[in-house]
Amino acid sequence: MSGLEIGHGGVIAVDTQQLRDVGSRMQTVATQCEEARAAIARAGALLASAPEAASQVDIRALHRSGERVGELRAELEDACAGTLLMADAFEVVELRAEAEALALGDRAGASALRARIHRLLDGDARVGVMADWLVADWAGRRHGGVPEPMGVFGLLPSLLLAGAFAGLTSTLGKVPSGARLTGAADPVRVTPTATSTPAGAPKGVAGALRRMPSSSAQVAVEKYTMADGATRYVTYVKGTQNSVPWEGGEEDPWDMKSNLELYQGQRSASYQATVDALAAAGAEPGDRVDIVGYSQGGMIAAHLAMESDYDVAMQLTAGSPQESSLGDGQTRIQLSHSDDVVAKLAAGGSATGTGSPDSFTATREVDPQDGLYDLSLQPHALEAYIETAQMVDDSSDPRAEALDAYWRELGDAVEIERTEFHAERVKR
Repeated sequence: MSGLEIGHGGVIAVDTQQLRDVGSRMQTVATQCEEARAAIARAGALLASAPEAASQVDIRALHRSGERVGELRAELEDACAGTLLMADAFEVVELRAEAEALALGDRAGASALRARIHRLLDGDARVGVMADWLVADWAGRRHGGVPEPMGVFGLLPSLLLAGAFAGLTSTLGKVPSGARLTGAADPVRVTPTATSTPAGAPKGVAGALRRMPSSSAQVAVEKYTMADGATRYVTYVKGTQNSVPWEGGEEDPWDMKSNLELYQGQRSASYQATVDALAAAGAEPGDRVDIVGYSQGGMIAAHLAMESDYDVAMQLTAGSPQESSLGDGQTRIQLSHSDDVVAKLAAGGSATGTGSPDSFTATREVDPQDGLYDLSLQPHALEAYIETAQMVDDSSDPRAEALDAYWRELGDAVEIERTEFHAERVKR
């Protein structure tokens, strides 16, 4: 079992303006070093011209100190130049992604960004090379190409292999900003199957994943009443319940038909059922609704966060085939296994990462060895993701620790009402 890696999820690891600020400060220090070197040189010359002082001061040592200060100035200037070059390369990566997103509905804005990209590339030929290298290195680390057929017998289902290839060679793995589901979903009927009053809120990421609905329910909605009377909701959305391709479109909306519809940007019966379950639980447009989604539930979570009428400030997904493009005020927590072929459908997601600065992606390899274990798709199992979630909860990474405040806030609720819902397609 490999170790956990936590990052923002994209190539961009730091803010480009911060890099430029660092470069500017280094240049200031370099200038001060040059002033100090010049002052030391003047002092040496004055001492050398005064025989009575020269006998009391090691002028050679003073000269060597001036040389060392000069060497430090040169090193700082080199570091400054490299930092500013890196900032330009990071900005090119970021601008390319932004231009791609704007191209959907703001061609003028996309054109302005491309003009900025050209200016950066024209300024230094190394910038474009570095930008391409950054993306290539990130892509290799995020998804490492199409996986070898699973295990010794090469029995990876052809549908999943085709999906992994599609994710890597198209943009379907990332839901771009402004994208909305199209078409009409199959009609569904949503029925509450169980109600309860949990003793408290989840205490971490692992606790949240353990609250996936039980039995035949596919969606659970928890209503939190806070001390000031305000209400908020957390919804838990399951993964695929029927993965038999030729049974797609039958009674259970959490099937391969919904998988393909969501992945291709079409409104699915499972998405509609989730929206209907929220409404049945009392959630109204504008209400705070946070989402925990596993597998197919991760795709549903992406679109709820991006296009629903709810105020989605927190999105937690595990093993999602897609990555959402969230705003700066939305936190995205994404768990992904490098040997999970379903998660590979996301094809690495966004090169710039998405969501608030508190957002992060946690990845690990569940089983580094090929073998019969691979044939069970265990790296995609919810239980494996709960183990990863526990590693996140136990992590000392500042982003993981910052998430504790969210669970404490939920824990301040004076009342929690939980309802589980079963959905089924209704024949026309």
